[in-house]
Amino acid sequence: MDSRTAAHVLSEIAALLELRAENRFKSRAYRGAAKAVLALDTDDLAPVLRSGELAKVRGIGRATLAVLTDLVESGESRYLEQLRLDLPDGILDLMRVPGLGPEKIERLHEALGIASLDDLEAAARDGRLATVKGFGPKTAEKMPEAIAIARNSGTLALFHRAYAEAARLVSAVRRHPAVTQAEIAGSVRRRSEVVRNIDIVAAVTGDPADVVASFARIAGVVDASIANGSAAIRFVDGTLLDLHCVPPAKFAVALWRATGSEGHIRQMSDALAARGLLVDDDGVRDTRGERVPLADENALYALLDIPVVPPEMREGDGELAAAVRGLPTLVTAADVRGILHCHSTYSDGVATIADLAQAAISRGWSYLGVSDHSQSAFYAGGMSRDAVARQHDEIDELNATLGDFRILKGIEADIRVNGELDYDERTLDQFDYVIGSVHSQFKMSEEAMTARIVNALENPYLTVLGHPTGRLLLAREGYAVDVEAIIEKAADTGAAIELNADPRRLDLDWRFLRQAKELGVTVEIGPDAHSIPGLDNVIVGVGIARKGWLEAHDILNARSADEVLAFASARRDRIRLTGTSSRERRITGADPDADIPF
Repeated sequence: MDSRTAAHVLSEIAALLELRAENRFKSRAYRGAAKAVLALDTDDLAPVLRSGELAKVRGIGRATLAVLTDLVESGESRYLEQLRLDLPDGILDLMRVPGLGPEKIERLHEALGIASLDDLEAAARDGRLATVKGFGPKTAEKMPEAIAIARNSGTLALFHRAYAEAARLVSAVRRHPAVTQAEIAGSVRRRSEVVRNIDIVAAVTGDPADVVASFARIAGVVDASIANGSAAIRFVDGTLLDLHCVPPAKFAVALWRATGSEGHIRQMSDALAARGLLVDDDGVRDTRGERVPLADENALYALLDIPVVPPEMREGDGELAAAVRGLPTLVTAADVRGILHCHSTYSDGVATIADLAQAAISRGWSYLGVSDHSQSAFYAGGMSRDAVARQHDEIDELNATLGDFRILKGIEADIRVNGELDYDERTLDQFDYVIGSVHSQFKMSEEAMTARIVNALENPYLTVLGHPTGRLLLAREGYAVDVEAIIEKAADTGAAIELNADPRRLDLDWRFLRQAKELGVTVEIGPDAHSIPGLDNVIVGVGIARKGWLEAHDILNARSADEVLAFASARRDRIRLTGTSSRERRITGADPDADIPF
């Protein structure tokens, strides 16, 4: 029994337990065990089971070990089969529909016999869905869109998950005795926010077809299509691998081609053709048909007298012309000097401020900004004014013990319907900086939502506009808003815009980051961490910033703590310059108490 198949079984058990309304901690234990087993990355769990080492793996308990023992000894899980007995085959697909939890799925199954995405879609279209308690005409109207998201999410993965899977797979490819070099390519290498399939290119000795065929036969493979030294492989858990094996002399061009994008490959091929160089499956040939030797991708780009274009920029959107002029020096994770968006136990985080600070220090940062939710976000444990005072006292006490490291006093203040920030100005003035975010009333018209955010950007207390569109990748579209107008307003007012690095958000979208850069808007890369591991979301955010061509000087938290404070202070100086209070900037007719959490 291989670790991938075993992890898939454990994950399915976890999902079925959720549908059966079992104890959520039980379901979580099976998901944790699935991750632990997958990380073992072995084709045979039997030796580690029999040696007793499997029982010692963190995350594997008595119940999950029993399932793994069953899998190793019989190839099947009796517990999984038992759980499946009471549920139709397609009902797990319903778990991917945004807004449908176990209770609602059970209600739909009991009322209408819905047991698949097709059943749900039919019920939405013929009006039956609107008759079920808890649903209605508006829900039924939007259900086809939610179903489309669910169907896509079955073949798409968020970047951080795809990257982890790609790292496991490329490690396995490198262990093959005939492989001399292997690299991740495709949308993972370009740091795309969602990924359909994982591309890996390998340089091999011997016949590439033989190497590809050997991977098509490994444990956990459901099916594979093989042709010309490449294979499209589907694993039992739905992972899609496109493996390209080539002789070492062809590796540079194969890696470049598999990295993409299609637009970049086409434009660069045209530019090479204009110089009498033909790109084909065998590499690059000159006008005499002679192969041009290429040691690596750098040599390929050198044929055009340009530096190698970073993979994140290869989207066919002006990067070759930029390379002729001079490429930007893209931001790196090492440029980040601190973070400003994280949540502690004062709101909906699970780590204390002291623990977050120590974690930040261990990552080499020089400051940590704590930005818990404000009072209106009662659904996220938003802080009362008394809680703010207690938190600030705790931060002062911690700062007295941390030497050169600093904890900054921030807040993620709700942007209310009329564009005002949560808390009065006296309270807002107590924070070192303010992140303003929309967390409610997502169904406003584009005009109204844009006015709401524009009004907030006019408030000098707002330092950073948080997750500007409110999207959740593969789960929820962003609210209707004129993003370009928001960026222009940020430029006019000197506010920063967040690149929220939570892998489920990655908001602002990288396609708008270039506009922000061109207008001189400062961008904050915020992990939106609710736990210590969440701090590392910054790394994913840096990849998206690179896709948006951002450099270190564009990033607020690539600056020192003093520079961050100066940035926030400069925003507040506008109060003295204009003499305008936030209450004089209200949107006419808006009700400030109309916020309803969504």
